[in-house]
Amino acid sequence: MPKRHMNEHDYLLAWAVYGIAALGCLAVVFQLTGWMWRYLREPLRLVIAVLLLTPTIVDPGKELFAPAIAITALDLAFKVGNNVWKAVADLSMYGLIAFVVYLLFVLLRWPVERWLRNRKRAREEAVEDPRTLRERMDPDVERPRRESRVEPRV
Repeated sequence: MPKRHMNEHDYLLAWAVYGIAALGCLAVVFQLTGWMWRYLREPLRLVIAVLLLTPTIVDPGKELFAPAIAITALDLAFKVGNNVWKAVADLSMYGLIAFVVYLLFVLLRWPVERWLRNRKRAREEAVEDPRTLRERMDPDVERPRRESRVEPRV
């Protein structure tokens, strides 16, 4: 039987299947890490996303790419190629870029959340004052206290 080589359609189909599987794995990771503290959960999700979604070049002549984690695992397990260092370099480069972007996002999110939290706290503390304007202006005026409001019957 003649050996069949992968054509462009097979290559795109393989990437589509891998992309769907990687998104499924990310969905599982999101479910499994949902209970964690946010500042542990988010970097862990980021690491998994970088591991699953980082491509590395396999054949520079044909510009063929493959998942970097798969190339690393296959080259280390079966010692079939010399693409391990290229894949590890791609993983570390994309990981560094992802963490820098994440840290910028956290640094922008932090003051906004603090401002929103202070605004919410101020709203909760600003309970409507039942006194009239005259009573607020002159604190010496004693107002009879009403325990409850009495409504007239119709």
